[in-house]
Amino acid sequence: MPQITVDYSRTLEPAFDRAGFARALHEATVEIAAAKPEACKTQFRPSAVTAFGYADPAGQEHAVVHVTIGLLAGRSDETKARLTETVLDLLRTHITDGGATLHASAEVRDLAPSYRKFDR
Repeated sequence: MPQITVDYSRTLEPAFDRAGFARALHEATVEIAAAKPEACKTQFRPSAVTAFGYADPAGQEHAVVHVTIGLLAGRSDETKARLTETVLDLLRTHITDGGATLHASAEVRDLAPSYRKFDR
């Protein structure tokens, strides 16, 4: 915990400082949500095709990034909202203009009570 996934249009790869974003997001998650630094884990999942509305995906006129943060239950709605707003601010900072219209979103959710993990 936290479990962070970043789904993004592959066309953003040259414009997206993923390492810098992950570091800044981990620092923000520690500060805002009282997570432990060593518990922060982020996976980046590029998508080969991004479809937006009726636009032709081959035109690559739109790029999408969505960040999901799963936390153990117990954080207030205010804490989650603050973290979500911070994620959006960090995306603005770590994605340069790639020529496409960028659609960015984020959500913070509680992990299910069945959540378990192990480290080896």
